[in-house]
Amino acid sequence: MNINSILKTVLLVILSFALFFAVAILLLVAVVRNTTQQALQPVEQVRDALATQSALLFNPTPTVVPDPVTIIYEIRSLARLETVQYSMEKIITAETGQSELSFLFGDKLLFVAHGKVIAGVDLEKLNPEDLWVQNGVLYVRLPKAEIFITSLDNDLSYVYDRETGILRRGEIHLETLARQAAVREIEKSALADGILDWARLNAESYLSRLFRSLGYADVIFVK
Repeated sequence: MNINSILKTVLLVILSFALFFAVAILLLVAVVRNTTQQALQPVEQVRDALATQSALLFNPTPTVVPDPVTIIYEIRSLARLETVQYSMEKIITAETGQSELSFLFGDKLLFVAHGKVIAGVDLEKLNPEDLWVQNGVLYVRLPKAEIFITSLDNDLSYVYDRETGILRRGEIHLETLARQAAVREIEKSALADGILDWARLNAESYLSRLFRSLGYADVIFVK
């Protein structure tokens, strides 16, 4: 073996050792860095949590609660708050000239009436003194529930039967009288069934959600 071959072998051995040590150092550095990051991660989490809490403490998110006197004008802009609708059917008998001679002079009809009743709360009647805050609780005194509309459905209402005496012409206003009586009876039935109570309860439920969205956590309705 000549001197050149020996020198090449020695250089290869030196380069191999140098490469080995370089790789070993890089691996060691990577391990140390990874271990350091894992060790510091909980500390960073605690630091971030403390920073968040400090921000909430020293710079809290403002809660804006409008004054009751202010929001009352917004509520009154809703005007009539319709909260319940009843639909029902009534059979009305309208007659005239009913006696022993009704077959001669009488006039009688049966009217099938389909109608609806709509009730709610007129928020135009809500005054500033009807809303007040006490110990963080919003107290509300609503106007009384009332019936807004009572009407017949002309498409579904009809005269079922009519009997007119052989010596009498039909009373031209009899059906009109039957329709007027039907409106009164439908409204009376809705009142007897508690439509105003339902109208008030539904109004309270709707407005309670509205007040809570404005920032009032506790709302009590009083009479």
